[in-house]
Amino acid sequence: MTHSTALNYKAIVRILGTILFIIGISMIIPWLYAEFAKEPESARAFRICAPITAVFGLLIMVTIKNHTVKFRSREGYLVVALCWLIASIAGAFPYYISGHAGNFLDAIFESTAGFTTTGCTSINAEYTEQSLVLWKAISHWLGGMGILVFVISILPALGINGQYIARAESPGPVLEKMTVRMSDSAKILYLTYFTFTALEFILLMLSGKMPVFDAAVNTMGSISTGGLVVHPAGIIHYDSLYVEIVISVFCILSSVNFVLYHYLITGKPGYLFKDIELRVYLCIIAIAVCICTANLVFVDGLAPGSALRESFFQVVSMATTTGYVRDTSILWPATCQIIMIALLFIGGCSASTAGSIKVVRIIVMMKLIWRGCIKRIHPRSVVAVKLGDSSMSVSLVTGITTFIFTYLGVFFISAVVLSLQGLDMETTFTTTLAMLSNTGIAFGETSSIINFSFFHPLLKLYLSALMIIGRLELFTILILFTRNFWGRAR
Repeated sequence: MTHSTALNYKAIVRILGTILFIIGISMIIPWLYAEFAKEPESARAFRICAPITAVFGLLIMVTIKNHTVKFRSREGYLVVALCWLIASIAGAFPYYISGHAGNFLDAIFESTAGFTTTGCTSINAEYTEQSLVLWKAISHWLGGMGILVFVISILPALGINGQYIARAESPGPVLEKMTVRMSDSAKILYLTYFTFTALEFILLMLSGKMPVFDAAVNTMGSISTGGLVVHPAGIIHYDSLYVEIVISVFCILSSVNFVLYHYLITGKPGYLFKDIELRVYLCIIAIAVCICTANLVFVDGLAPGSALRESFFQVVSMATTTGYVRDTSILWPATCQIIMIALLFIGGCSASTAGSIKVVRIIVMMKLIWRGCIKRIHPRSVVAVKLGDSSMSVSLVTGITTFIFTYLGVFFISAVVLSLQGLDMETTFTTTLAMLSNTGIAFGETSSIINFSFFHPLLKLYLSALMIIGRLELFTILILFTRNFWGRAR
């Protein structure tokens, strides 16, 4: 039996209008700051962009009423992809109109880096007006919360089966248990994100090292694992161990599965302590810190205290895909740099603001390798792949395996595309990984300033697409290019 393939375009456009309205309202904050700080170029840009974006979004919301057509999984995938595309385009105009972006493709790159929480830039950050830095911090914050709350909260409330998208974002069984009550859990997820943001802001203000502007930008940059900084020297500018510890701790908190906080708040702390992904993630960070510290002490001759401080901050930055970088890290021994690259591939936990492959998928892949070894020894044995106490279904294991191979495929194809720039292999490979993992750190020609302005404009557009693909975990975008997605539903 065949069913109509007509997409619910009215509902899709209405959601896009809502996104535009939210973005327009969010622009009011940097607009007011630009007026207060007497930044004429940025003030003019926001004076144009904020009302037009908000009013246009509001008109769409008012004009297009709720539609009765069922909102299916196909609309869910399409609307998520379009929302990130629309957000990146709408958010680019302040950079372009203010004149800080050399062309509109640079502005698109900057905006996409903001909403996808990728800690990179294509404009001269040293001369960028503070209101634009604030706008990028806000887009970081919206993007960090958006991928978590929008995908697993708003769409189910509209009648979409959240598991279709949740599987692409977070394949763990903990999230699957929660998907039954996703709409009921939305307020707790919002509250957790807001609470972390407020708490980190207060703690950074207490450091005595930051004015209000710096504390706000660094809070939004770290809580979203975006990695935005106010000063070219980064967090090291403040020369404060306290600041580094606070930011590192909140980066870790944001890269942990937010569903665990849901269980913790609702009086079920057992889920937090028995979660295998969290335990493995913390072990990965601890082991990486120990190896890098030992390497810096015995190879580079650093004092143990300094080595531990540098290692902890940089390892956390990479493991959480936040993207902060110390100037000295580019001079680290090869062992440390290899560990950094490995951390970028692994990423954070599922259902968090962190990017990349995610720890839970790495765990499943290692269990599959172990099962393969056992089957070689005992061909007739039945070895289930378990995550904690639960056996994983064949479809879930297959999906995770497919994701990892697809991730690697996109990585290598993108590296070939970027090689057209004529850069060295190290820069090409690490730039690809920086975009796909939403970290923004690349080694080689781009390592010291995290600035990708030297790329060809068309390659910047490709890098922007790569950031969105990485943020939405591949399949949400790739599925749109399949014939079955647009064919007849059966």
